[in-house]
Amino acid sequence: MAKKSRAVRKKEAAASTKPAAAVKAAADTKAEAEVKAKAEAGAKKKAEAEAKKKAEAEKKAKAAKAAAEKKEENDRIFAQRLGRHHDELRWLYMELYGNDDMFAELCGQMKRYYDMRNDKLKQLDAQREVAGEWYRKRDMVGMMMYIDNFAGNIKGVQEKLSYIEKCNVNYVHLMPFLDSPKGRSDGGYAVADFRKVKPELGTMEDLSELAEKCHEKGISLCMDFVMNHTSEDHEWAVKARQGDGEYMSRYFFYADPSIPQEYEKTVPQVFPTTAPGNFTYLPELGHYVMTTFYPYQWDLNYRNPRVFNEMMYNFLYLANQGMDIIRIDAVPYIWKELGTNCRNLPQVHTIVRMMRMIGEIVCPGIVLLGEVVMEPDKVAPYFGTVEKPECHMLYNVTTMATTWNTVATRDIRLLRKQMDIVCALPREYTFLNYLRCHDDIGWGLDYDTLRTWGMEEVPHKKYLNDYFQGKTEGSVSRGELYNEDLVTGDARFCATTASMCGVESAGFEQDEQKMDQAITKDVMLHAYMFTQSGIPMLYSGDEIGQVNDYTYKDDPEKAPDSRYIHRGKFNWDLVENIKDKSSVQGRIFNALGKLEKIRRSEPVFNADAKVWTKDYSDQSILWIVRRAEGEELHAVFNFSDYPKTVWMPEKAEYTDLLSGRTAEVTTVDLPEWGFFWMKKK
Repeated sequence: MAKKSRAVRKKEAAASTKPAAAVKAAADTKAEAEVKAKAEAGAKKKAEAEAKKKAEAEKKAKAAKAAAEKKEENDRIFAQRLGRHHDELRWLYMELYGNDDMFAELCGQMKRYYDMRNDKLKQLDAQREVAGEWYRKRDMVGMMMYIDNFAGNIKGVQEKLSYIEKCNVNYVHLMPFLDSPKGRSDGGYAVADFRKVKPELGTMEDLSELAEKCHEKGISLCMDFVMNHTSEDHEWAVKARQGDGEYMSRYFFYADPSIPQEYEKTVPQVFPTTAPGNFTYLPELGHYVMTTFYPYQWDLNYRNPRVFNEMMYNFLYLANQGMDIIRIDAVPYIWKELGTNCRNLPQVHTIVRMMRMIGEIVCPGIVLLGEVVMEPDKVAPYFGTVEKPECHMLYNVTTMATTWNTVATRDIRLLRKQMDIVCALPREYTFLNYLRCHDDIGWGLDYDTLRTWGMEEVPHKKYLNDYFQGKTEGSVSRGELYNEDLVTGDARFCATTASMCGVESAGFEQDEQKMDQAITKDVMLHAYMFTQSGIPMLYSGDEIGQVNDYTYKDDPEKAPDSRYIHRGKFNWDLVENIKDKSSVQGRIFNALGKLEKIRRSEPVFNADAKVWTKDYSDQSILWIVRRAEGEELHAVFNFSDYPKTVWMPEKAEYTDLLSGRTAEVTTVDLPEWGFFWMKKK
């Protein structure tokens, strides 16, 4: 083989090095590209990080600015509200306590509780401030209930909100649910801790959640605030019992028995048979403590500014859980003064007025409902004045008792007189009307007037109690006495609406005709309640005609208290019957639903309607007239066992709101215990 020339070999060598160079060049280029890409990626990442950091900073700054603006706005709103009331609030506070430091503390704590109030509640406050008197709308229908009886616990109530809506109820009063000692609770009115729910009912978080769900559905929540006393198990009482002077000063303690004896000379007894006297002796301390109600309920001393301040903080704490209506329990008893009856003293009105202002500063969306179980002339002052209001609403207690007196006597004269007193009050006043509630019926009637008609107090009370127990001939009512005084014969009465109307006795006798009459009476009384000025309040179970529950006698803790006869568990089995319009439950439930729908849609039921009673020749016929927006409602109720023909005031065209028919009417035939709603334009 011939040898290659040098030139050829050189050429071949050069050719063999070209690919290696190309590879190296490509590798170098790629490496450079990778370095460049990495650098660009790093730069991009850095830029993105810086952009993110900047965005976060801007977001944070924006949030901080928004928070600052929100705080500034909240501070402005609070300052504006405080400024509106500061001078009067300070004047009243100093008048009672003369303590600048304690007043300054109160103002500081008001700001603290305002700041703690969540945004949804503040928004609701603002809406209600703009709306004004939101609680006076004609669609307001209330229902009071015991949480455990109705649904087991607070979460159970939340699960039953659809049923509450079906009842057309948009105001729910949850009976006492704060922590109280078992067996010494007075139905929950002996509070051991104002910031704790009874464990078996749930927690404060459950309560707040229920309030939020209710607000989403347009339902308001009401709770009891027991201001007059605490349980003997309350932290303050425990320390007072140990002899701690700071806490003893929050109650009324006396080592000298002559002072309690002086009080007893002028202070009436609330429970003369079951809890006689107004003081309880504590042998371990050698002191007497004031206990107006039961020995385990110690009266708070509102002469001590610490008591007032701390109770106001409790009030604001509960309002911040989402409560809309605060029922102030036993209002007239709050202030004590030796040598007086310790009822309705001027200082009570000062305290309630201050509480109203504190609410309007911190949580203006809430309403104060006063429990004043007194005759009308002593009840009305708790509304305050238009310029200086106190309670937003008050219970129409006397009218309730007089209504049942009318049922027993078939005589409407006293009821009419009391309605005339209520109707003559300013229309701004709002009463809460009810037929039955958790408590007994005390026959605190106007005996001076009844005496002029030949009805003396002692025999008349006996007649009423005999009648409603079913001991009087012709009575269809059933129930039991409470707190009976065997010496004086005085007693209070307990039963459900349905049992007092005859549903229980008719069911026991299996008498269809009596059941028809009982249901007619039950519905008529509810229609009468819906006709009154104010807010109608149902007692849970009344909407399905629930009767007395005698099983309370099987419980040793409840057996001594006959009020548990109308505090039975809600019967959910009966609710199933409302679908059957021919059943007792269906007839009552649907009749009430129809009345509520009419009331909601007719302007004659406006809160500011002019209302009066009309003369009629028959003492068993109650005639109420309501006038609003150019229309006039004639609501007529037959409180007798006999059918009546009622003559209209003039021959005119009326619309029967129950049937919807419009016609020229001269007379109307009313069945026994019947009623009609006739509207004239």
